[in-house]
Amino acid sequence: MQQTPDPAGAVGRDTVDVLVPWPDLDRRHGAWPAGVGVHVWDGLTPDADLPHEMLRRVSLWVLPYAVPGAERLLPRLPALRAVQSLSAGVEKLLPLLPAGVALHNGRGLHDASTAEHALGLILAAQRDLPQWVADQRAGRWEPHFTRSLADSRVAVIGYGSIGAALERRLLACEADVVRVARRARPQENVHAVAELPALLPEVDIAVLVLPETPATTGLFGAEELAALPDGALVVNVGRGRTLDTEALLREAGAGRLRAALDVTDPEPLPAAHPLRTAPGVLLTPHVAGGSASFRPRAERLVVEQVRRFAAGVPLSNAYPG
Repeated sequence: MQQTPDPAGAVGRDTVDVLVPWPDLDRRHGAWPAGVGVHVWDGLTPDADLPHEMLRRVSLWVLPYAVPGAERLLPRLPALRAVQSLSAGVEKLLPLLPAGVALHNGRGLHDASTAEHALGLILAAQRDLPQWVADQRAGRWEPHFTRSLADSRVAVIGYGSIGAALERRLLACEADVVRVARRARPQENVHAVAELPALLPEVDIAVLVLPETPATTGLFGAEELAALPDGALVVNVGRGRTLDTEALLREAGAGRLRAALDVTDPEPLPAAHPLRTAPGVLLTPHVAGGSASFRPRAERLVVEQVRRFAAGVPLSNAYPG
């Protein structure tokens, strides 16, 4: 744990104390406001080493990103008023929050990264890149024609900020995009999830960008998969449990559908899980949001949120918004 110097000279009872995951943010983004005590915990160092008096004062906590178990610190923060998550999905954090603590998510931080990764998965699957890699390693030279993203009809299911970022990239690749969200928004040409049975038979690629909620768990199941045409591609960059794994395995095993998945159910995926060897399935280990663009964007959000908190201004990204 590292503490930045208190701009007022000492951390006292009138100081706003915040806990962030990275040191030296003030060096990169400007001095903290007067009266702010900024402390650092990366989630990896033992929390037993954190001073009790500091934890007792912390009122804003920015959770370390992608550190399993970091939420264990919550019971040790009695003065906590707000939590800033750097993940867009916060469904697993919600039931752990003490009463009266506001939650803010990382909406927007992962849009570019996740959209890039989804596009990469689509292009890899459509242009048979895994096969070309295998041929390279085996010394084969066996060219053949492939599918294309251009002129494909792509349903973006869970059309929010990430979906919009993906749409911009898909349109640049000359694809036709169908927007699907929980509720229809006719003024934005967004279809409701309830319309999927009518939409899916005309879809070449279905991209899931869904959070995990009671309403979305298992939302894309056997019925939805069966509605897709032969050879369609299913892409998941949202949450693994929104897609029925067993139903997908049946379709992929029969050679009828293909899949490109950054998230799975279960996760992490066991080494011997049949998804790993299913024909036409491409897997990445939940890395869509973890590109080089994340850290600079996350730092800017953290600094802005701390400054807002110190000034008594409402924080951005309130959840639910």
